[in-house]
Amino acid sequence: MRPTIARAEDLRGLKATVMGLGLNGGGLASARFLAESGALVTVTDTKDEAALSDTLEALRGLPIRYVLGRHELDDFSSADLVIKNPAVRPDSPYIRAAKTVETDVSLFLRFSPSPVIAVTGSKGKSSVSSAIFHSLSSSGKAAFLGGNITVSPLSFLGRCGRDTPVVLELSSWQLADMKGLGVLKPRIAVLTSIMPDHMNRYSSMEEYVADKRLIYSDQDSSCFTICNRDEPWGRSFAAETRGSVLWYSSASASVPGAWLESGPSRRGLYSAAADGAAAEEILPAELLVPGEHQRKNLLAAALACRTYGLAAAEVSRTMATFPGVEHRLERFAEKDGAAWYNDSAATIPQAVGAALDSFVGPVILITGGTDKNIDFESVRSVYSKAKIVILLAGTGTEKLLPLLAEDGVPYLGPFDELAPAVEAARSRAKSGDTVLLSPGCASFGMFVHEFDRGRKFKETVRESLGQPPG
Repeated sequence: MRPTIARAEDLRGLKATVMGLGLNGGGLASARFLAESGALVTVTDTKDEAALSDTLEALRGLPIRYVLGRHELDDFSSADLVIKNPAVRPDSPYIRAAKTVETDVSLFLRFSPSPVIAVTGSKGKSSVSSAIFHSLSSSGKAAFLGGNITVSPLSFLGRCGRDTPVVLELSSWQLADMKGLGVLKPRIAVLTSIMPDHMNRYSSMEEYVADKRLIYSDQDSSCFTICNRDEPWGRSFAAETRGSVLWYSSASASVPGAWLESGPSRRGLYSAAADGAAAEEILPAELLVPGEHQRKNLLAAALACRTYGLAAAEVSRTMATFPGVEHRLERFAEKDGAAWYNDSAATIPQAVGAALDSFVGPVILITGGTDKNIDFESVRSVYSKAKIVILLAGTGTEKLLPLLAEDGVPYLGPFDELAPAVEAARSRAKSGDTVLLSPGCASFGMFVHEFDRGRKFKETVRESLGQPPG
């Protein structure tokens, strides 16, 4: 029988199993929150004590039972509540054995009084959610940012209030885990660009996008759904949502929402009227982040902030100071006139293309990794934009190699380690060049995840350039 969980107090005395302690904070925050709420907590993870040592140290002193290096079915079948890691497939026999399955995000939404601005999409969701949070915070509002951006919202639940906006970046997996729970009703839902991704987990684009649609499935006319007018998926979302639709676009359109001004300035303008009357600037011409795709991401973020109630001038001012997000076209080093960028979060080839289009001069591209059942054939022309391609080893790289050879794209590698790949780039970089890590693939095998890949890349580059650690 499913327990009633309406308040944090309802967790007291429940047997709760946290599946997947993980390395990014979700399992840690769930275990801490449940233990401090009086639940009888079991944490189970296939990783061993050595791999989880830092997380275990952070939980030291809490009354938690650990089952590490394995899962035991009884920990799931006998539990009143199981907290699932988004990476765990819903058809897992352990999840099927559970009476009640929640996540750290769904628990947060059950208990939090805060208005939610939720963001999803294939690419751009971290930049959009981070820019919204930056604008709100820089305008003097108490606000929080969590979700897929590796911050569990349970970590700040105790500080939330009815006037405290919470920005949640949500992946398709996180959205799927909340299907049917009735807990997600964002005041504002933002959908960024949709591209093929995670095709090793989904059978089709339609199945993948069906999970994205869950972000607005419980909205009503009091809510807002912000859609990309330039893409068919965005128009599909707008036709389906019960929320009030606002659009963002690269070109002026006769619809309520925001658009980029034609001409060299590319300012972002906003109007609540379909005829564009009384347009206001919400995005300035000068931004700190490079690239047309990032300008459009910030346009979506600016529209969300204006919709939440910030004045147009305040939105424009704060967007001008947004510094970008780690691992997303992050400029972190320069030596002898060559700039180095970390774009490790680019895990599909389309994102590589967007990154390459962000630069005017020659680009040395470090790319490749583990395949996610992505079709490289349809985007093979992306790689010809690079001065030279330096390949990291992996199953995705094996699919890319023959295409590079056929197209006459110069390349080096594949390299099994970062250091020789970085050295190959450093030895070929000249003044005016950009050296860009933009993998277009998953990180598994050589790295724990894309964030680990990005941080190790920066460490390796700084060591190669003789610069101090960041």
